[in-house]
Amino acid sequence: MAIEPLTSDRSLNEECGIFGVWNVENAAQLTFYGLHALQHRGQEGAGIVSNDHGHLWQERGLGLLSTVFADPEKLQRLHGTAALGHVRYATAGASGVENIQPLMVNFSDMQLALAHNGNLTNAKTLRKQLEAEGAIFQSSSDTEILLHLIRRSPKPTFVEQLKDALNQVRGGFAFLLMTPDAIYAALDPHGYRPFVIGQLPNGSYVATSETAALNAVSAKFIRDVQPGELITLNDEGLKIDHYTNDTTLNIDAMEYVYFARPDSDIYGVNVHEARQRMGERLAQEAPAEADIVIAVPNSSLSAAMGYAKASGLPYEMGLVKNQYIARTFIEPTQSRRERAVRMKLSPIRAVLQGKRVVLVDDSIVRGTTSKYIIQILREAGAKEVHVRIGSPAFKYPTFYGIDMQTSRELLAANRSLAEMRELIGADSLAFLSVDGLKQAINVPNTGKGSGLTAAYFDGHYPSPIYDYEPELADQIAAGTVTFDPEVKPAKGEQ
Repeated sequence: MAIEPLTSDRSLNEECGIFGVWNVENAAQLTFYGLHALQHRGQEGAGIVSNDHGHLWQERGLGLLSTVFADPEKLQRLHGTAALGHVRYATAGASGVENIQPLMVNFSDMQLALAHNGNLTNAKTLRKQLEAEGAIFQSSSDTEILLHLIRRSPKPTFVEQLKDALNQVRGGFAFLLMTPDAIYAALDPHGYRPFVIGQLPNGSYVATSETAALNAVSAKFIRDVQPGELITLNDEGLKIDHYTNDTTLNIDAMEYVYFARPDSDIYGVNVHEARQRMGERLAQEAPAEADIVIAVPNSSLSAAMGYAKASGLPYEMGLVKNQYIARTFIEPTQSRRERAVRMKLSPIRAVLQGKRVVLVDDSIVRGTTSKYIIQILREAGAKEVHVRIGSPAFKYPTFYGIDMQTSRELLAANRSLAEMRELIGADSLAFLSVDGLKQAINVPNTGKGSGLTAAYFDGHYPSPIYDYEPELADQIAAGTVTFDPEVKPAKGEQ
């Protein structure tokens, strides 16, 4: 397998964030606030669709939520008591405005709006089939496939058509779909993506990606959406149904490691506390002779606190993050990439001078950023830099919603631990074990599935990956990648 040079600053990119609310005044404004709490999940584009007495109105654009809705009139034009919103990072499809969600379509008999968090692993196959049957696509997003499947279903009612469509798509997905009469929330049969239901003080219901968004709109957490569920929010309240009963729970471990906000709870596990336990376990598994512990802000702060607590070393602020620099900063030359890291992170010399430092980070993907950070610490006077990673080594690509879909992009898939340590310039390097990660997160065992998927670390995928299997052909042949039996649609719902 070819090893890509250490010249790219590409890192893990965020999931998308979705938010929907039914039966509340100024629904679009409330959706804006909810999406603001989810901005960390996507910064490429944002959109909101409102429902005004059965008529849907849409506003969307490229950039941050504050940029898209910088003109107050955009929100004011979104009248109605229901709304659907989305912040996007492109896991499938180009970054054009045509792919910004929610996608909205006008059929002869109804309007539909659809927002999606995740990635469909059989999207290429389905799109090819649909186009062969005459379907015309307006975007390159895999999300649009569901709209075509719904419309082509022979089932007699809309809900049955939606169930039929959901049983044809595979992969990781949390869907929010709005019609003139209701909002529908559906989660994939493995529960890869976080998805929650909350209730506003007036009794209205909210469906969104993280509990942090519920807190932002003063909504009370009601429940997690379960794998295979189809939930309806309408004037009658909340209705819980299933499009399949053949399910397992395999929430994406990277939600706890990196993607979700620390103030969010996923299946009853607080993200901040889970990260602290990861750090504590890491300190037990990989102690270091050092003077202080510091974090790479912001996603590693909790793990560094845990490492310091378990190791007995003082926790210090060795790096300060410039909050006004975008999370992803990709430049075309090495000097510009290094300058980008220096713009984002500044060392505190008084803390680092002459110290043996434990640097805690959440993950290493390509290694470029780690290399630059270590250089910065040494220039600031750090005597030694011992890197400790609060997750296992990222050896396998992921296909359920994170944009990292080839092993060539992953440093740990192509280098030994010693080679990685030398490449980034650390005095020592260690990762959390897979067992340590699972025990630290400790998702409640439902009896169906492990509760967690750590496929990127151990090569054990909870379901086939269909169109992406050629990417793992060598590992599949070598037996280092395995798949659980596919979750099948429930009888009578195919």
